[in-house]
Amino acid sequence: MILEELANKRIAVLLSGGVDSSVVLYELVRQGLKPDCFYIKILSPKGRSVAGNGPEEQDEWDCSSEEDLEMATAVCHKYGCQLEVIDCHKEYWEQVTTYTMEKVRQGLTPNPDVMCNRLIKFGAFDEKRGHEYDLIATGHYATTEIEEQGARGKGQEAPKKWLCTSPDPVKDQTDFLAQIYDWQLKKALFPIGHMMKEEVREIAEREHLAPAHRRDSQGICFLGKINYNDYIRRYLGEQPGDVIELETGKRIGQHKGHWFHTIGQRKGMGFGGGPWFVVKKDIEQNIIYVSHGYDPQTAYKQDFPIHGFHSINGQMPPDQVTLKIRHTPEFLPARLESQGEGRYIVHADTPIHGVAPGQFCVIYDRQHHRCYGSGEITI
Repeated sequence: MILEELANKRIAVLLSGGVDSSVVLYELVRQGLKPDCFYIKILSPKGRSVAGNGPEEQDEWDCSSEEDLEMATAVCHKYGCQLEVIDCHKEYWEQVTTYTMEKVRQGLTPNPDVMCNRLIKFGAFDEKRGHEYDLIATGHYATTEIEEQGARGKGQEAPKKWLCTSPDPVKDQTDFLAQIYDWQLKKALFPIGHMMKEEVREIAEREHLAPAHRRDSQGICFLGKINYNDYIRRYLGEQPGDVIELETGKRIGQHKGHWFHTIGQRKGMGFGGGPWFVVKKDIEQNIIYVSHGYDPQTAYKQDFPIHGFHSINGQMPPDQVTLKIRHTPEFLPARLESQGEGRYIVHADTPIHGVAPGQFCVIYDRQHHRCYGSGEITI
């Protein structure tokens, strides 16, 4: 999006206190713009448990970081921009946390970050303040493009806006954005989406931005340093069960709850004689099956169903596509067999390791440039 298209727009920037969103603000200010900045604050309501059986402590679990807010404030001060703190804790814990806990309790593998973008950054924030702005700028590594006039189908009143991948395959975040709505994409602005991470870091250092040397966040969106298993334990507690070797049927130990483990997992098993890989879960019996080998046939799937496919802009995918089932740089070629009503059978060109129910299967074109959307794996 060129400067002329931004000149008369009201722009809100979501600052996290990290490098990426700070460079977003720099890029907009560099073009002569003066956006308003917002910091989304997330807290856990006291004593709340979506499962009704959480721990008894009544402390307030503060998931926002004082340092994050300090960094965001410093960057805003540098450029003379207004910073407003928006409290979205109620929406986060009642929507994203509820979604996550319901899925893991069923033995599925959810992605809280995907729903956080849809429900919080481009959802709850828009309801509270974002609706007053034409565009919402974030530090996502993604790009957008407007479909050319000649490519429009009959009866379309306006050209489609597409969510497209970043040139940085490692940092590309289109998979985390693949559940947003068309109206959210229309308001989305990704000022650093066309950059490589190294370039963003160089800008932050050159401009002496406060977060220039901060490490990238590795955790779940808004949870900061809080461990994912601790997050789950807070709401679901523990439910011990057997861990059994798939090939022999031998019991090798006990787990603390099937929801702490996902298909393909290697780290965190804590059993001798490893490495062990989670290859199967029996939710009814509360049993986790593991294998010594990363490559047992049962750990791979080449054909699997997805349901509830969400098209970002209304355009359904073609038969020949590429896909991702987790956040990796690789795009996997596949063929889609439509079953109607947003259901597909995915026929991957080669077997895929660690396909787990509940994961989002994100669909791209064969050039892995345009993202169509995503559906949930249902095996």
